[in-house]
Amino acid sequence: MKPIPEIQSNLPGLTALRHEIHRHPELAFEEQRTANHVAEWLTRAGIEVHRGLAGTGVVGVLKAGTSPRSIGLRADMDALPIQEQNPYPHRSVHDGKMHACGHDGHTAMLLGAAEYLAKTRRFDGTVYFIFQPAEETIGGARVMIEEGMLQRFPMEAVYGMHNWPGLPAGQFAIHAGPVMACADQFDIVVRGHGAHAAMPQQGRDPLVAGAALVQALQSIVSRNTDPLDSVVLSITRFHAGDAYNVIPDEARIGGTVRAFRPEVEDVVESAMERVCGGIGAAHEVQVSLDYRRGYPPTVNTPVEAKRCAQVAAQLVGVEQVRTDLNPSMGAEDFAYFLRERPGCYVWIGNGLGEGGCMLHNPHYDFNDGILSLGASYWVRLAETLLSAS
Repeated sequence: MKPIPEIQSNLPGLTALRHEIHRHPELAFEEQRTANHVAEWLTRAGIEVHRGLAGTGVVGVLKAGTSPRSIGLRADMDALPIQEQNPYPHRSVHDGKMHACGHDGHTAMLLGAAEYLAKTRRFDGTVYFIFQPAEETIGGARVMIEEGMLQRFPMEAVYGMHNWPGLPAGQFAIHAGPVMACADQFDIVVRGHGAHAAMPQQGRDPLVAGAALVQALQSIVSRNTDPLDSVVLSITRFHAGDAYNVIPDEARIGGTVRAFRPEVEDVVESAMERVCGGIGAAHEVQVSLDYRRGYPPTVNTPVEAKRCAQVAAQLVGVEQVRTDLNPSMGAEDFAYFLRERPGCYVWIGNGLGEGGCMLHNPHYDFNDGILSLGASYWVRLAETLLSAS
């Protein structure tokens, strides 16, 4: 790894900042303390600060030279409703809340980059530092956009980064196209007619219909979508009944759909409607489907992905920049930014061992050793894209 020497020398300071944020995790749209830290850090660096978008969002504005060009660099700030099970001194002090996805590290890396860029200003144009709330499940990026962020801060392109456990520290992974999937949700209500369990012929059993429906839905991926399209349809909830001797009136089923293309989402939703209707008719029950589009697929634009790969290669070497990794079926609300602007969302290796366990895990911790590398990547990306030469 080749972090910028000045940023590397500040690794203890970035680590202390990351630990402070980690100790005080805040859930979606509650990131007041974190936002205050961010605003104070940016202000000390001499960066113009704007607050209030999506409630707790913070945007720093740094200008240099005379070019009208501009880019956005984004970090997320929120934590997860997880009880931390780490022994570290910087573990969460709030029961049931934890930075189990590394957003504390993302925030610290971007602040480190902002501080360095404010000192050196070796670029020509404007850098917008976006500190976004509510990435986890609620969609803070969407709210910031709806509240006019891209009109107030007219960036030409936008860039994001996420730590990736299992990818060795010192490596980057960059995709020229889909990198994360959509996150759609659905709820199905199967309404029958309750009866005594000893006399099922007197009712219409929603459990039998629901069981058939669960099986039938599995055929959608294998028989209605192209085998070359990655699709996941998972049933994660099935609730019905309260007694051993009662056939209930209804059953409730829920789950998620993941895909990389909106056209595939359309196919799956349409097929689910058809299957629900068919099962309902076959079992003489009513089946209603509520299909909700969640985060859209996160899709990098090829030109921006190529530029990010080149910048990363300058820091760690071409052989440490992975362009061959499969995209993830997980989801990311950075997708909303990429629907509005060109850009690229990269993965930075969080390591294989201690501190490298999977995301959303009570034993997860961000790898402090990559803070200076991530901050250096942001700096070199800004300097390259807004070259002053």
